[in-house]
Amino acid sequence: MNLRGSIPALPILLAVALSQPAPAQKLNPVQWSLAAEPARVAPGSRVLARLTARMEPGWHLYALAAPKPIIATSIGLAASPAIESVKIYQPRPHTSFDQNFGFDVATYEGEAVFLLEVQIAGSAPTGPLELTANVRFQTCNNKMCLPPRRVAATAGVTLEPGVRAVAPVVPQGYTLFDPSAPAPPVPAQPATPSSQGLAVFMLVAFGIGLAALFTPCVFPMIPITVSYFLNKPAASRGKSVGEAALFSLGIVVLFSLLGLAATAILGPFGVVQLGSNVWVNGFVALVFLVFALSLLGAFEISLPSSLLTRLDRASKGGGIAGTLLMGLTFSLTSFACVGPFVGTLLAASVQGGGVRPLAGMVSFATGLATPFFFLALFPSYLKRMPKSGGWLERVKIVMGFLILAAMFKYLSAVDQVLQWNLLTRERFLAVWIVLFALPGLYLLGFLRLGGARSDEPLGLARLLAGAALLVFALSLAPGMFGARLGELDAYVPAVATDGSVWMKNQYREALAEARRRNTRVFVAFTGYACTNCHWMKANMFPRPEIAAAMKDFVLLELYTDGTDAASEANQKMEETRFSTVAIPYYAIVDPDEKVVATSPGLTRDSGEFLRFLRSGAAR
Repeated sequence: MNLRGSIPALPILLAVALSQPAPAQKLNPVQWSLAAEPARVAPGSRVLARLTARMEPGWHLYALAAPKPIIATSIGLAASPAIESVKIYQPRPHTSFDQNFGFDVATYEGEAVFLLEVQIAGSAPTGPLELTANVRFQTCNNKMCLPPRRVAATAGVTLEPGVRAVAPVVPQGYTLFDPSAPAPPVPAQPATPSSQGLAVFMLVAFGIGLAALFTPCVFPMIPITVSYFLNKPAASRGKSVGEAALFSLGIVVLFSLLGLAATAILGPFGVVQLGSNVWVNGFVALVFLVFALSLLGAFEISLPSSLLTRLDRASKGGGIAGTLLMGLTFSLTSFACVGPFVGTLLAASVQGGGVRPLAGMVSFATGLATPFFFLALFPSYLKRMPKSGGWLERVKIVMGFLILAAMFKYLSAVDQVLQWNLLTRERFLAVWIVLFALPGLYLLGFLRLGGARSDEPLGLARLLAGAALLVFALSLAPGMFGARLGELDAYVPAVATDGSVWMKNQYREALAEARRRNTRVFVAFTGYACTNCHWMKANMFPRPEIAAAMKDFVLLELYTDGTDAASEANQKMEETRFSTVAIPYYAIVDPDEKVVATSPGLTRDSGEFLRFLRSGAAR
């Protein structure tokens, strides 16, 4: 998992909510046309005009009558002295429950033909007459809604005296629409669908919170939490459970407040950007360095004496202040690392309104805090176990090395965002090889640190754990020479050279190149510190079938997490044109900037990604 990446469940959250429409949106998934029959009529006759809307797959528009806040399709005929009146008929729409609105919604997909019965005035002059249908509509898919648009479609008829009148025939299935009728009220729906929608949303948020445990920022909090509660005085089982519950409750409350406050101040995109912010990554790296050195025995972390005195007084009354302080420290440290999860979660939930943002944050924080509830209980039970001190000391030493390795992940993020290129792939992997080999040698008895006695026999658990760490360290060595590392490529700097030719932050130049080559542009919204972006480029793009399909495009990377003006422009483009704040995000556009296809987020399904590429290939 990554600061800037999204776990595979996140595209589900984005699909749950309608993204806010953007004024700069240029997608046009609906084409309108008007045809009139008969083409020659006499003044005073009636004409049946067919207004056809053809929608691209996956898009829909709303029926002529729809409750607020849905933007219903509206149709009218431009006023003319030759037109006496007009009746509008709409086909039967498809009605289904929409979890975004919480009630049944009538929509059209594929193709919809509206009928306009036009009464020509008897005094209309002979000659050509142009009929103009004015339409206002909004179209959506399961990921976004485009802004409402106004279009005009025209058709011509010829007025000739003496032409035999033919009465228009309205097919079955059509209903007369009264434009003057008030909008229908919101349908009364059972509580089950909406409550189920909210329940599913909260369940997904809880699952993402659990998965966030394995991010390189949250995971190192495991030994820190264990160490904190290990140093607390022994207590009864009831008191231990109470302190663990208080610690977890503090995480839930403080984390939820941090998420909502940060989103109110920064917006969802700003929360996502926390993960690549150089100051945030630098601060986290410094915190990890301090914790790692403390776990390795360099020093003991101690608070100022005045604060210790207050906490000591509080601890005698149950340790509430100290436990809450630990929960606050956890929340502040981990929030910066799971910002992408929180930002994307809130971007999805805020569209649903109501209690969704708060419910989503509480569910996420509960999932995040649940493992730490049991971790807080863990030391109290270990203290009752005989001869547990040496084992815990070895755990602290090993975790100290692992936290140091995690620290370099954040230093690497700073290096990549600022583009210093000091911590190259080779140097980064060399550091990791050493930092994973040292705890392996320590567990096997070749390195003497605290918790290891020379006369202590080597148990099976220590042997296997030490061997696993050494094997992992050695498996990193091929990566120093350009070899792919599979899933690990998401966490280490990318290979310096790549067979594909990518343009970087050159949107206009890429469009010009596509125009010259008569092809389309594959746009990758990515980030220097985005691990899922790194994974896609290292593991999905090089696959033979994917690489062959991508040769048909001009390849363009737009970085959104840098500190330069280009990154700010790319952020704005992604947010306004595609109504999303997540990376990676992929789009295929024509040289005239028409969006042909999009693919949000990471996918490990090469067949799915190949279908996306083929759907956008120039024909």
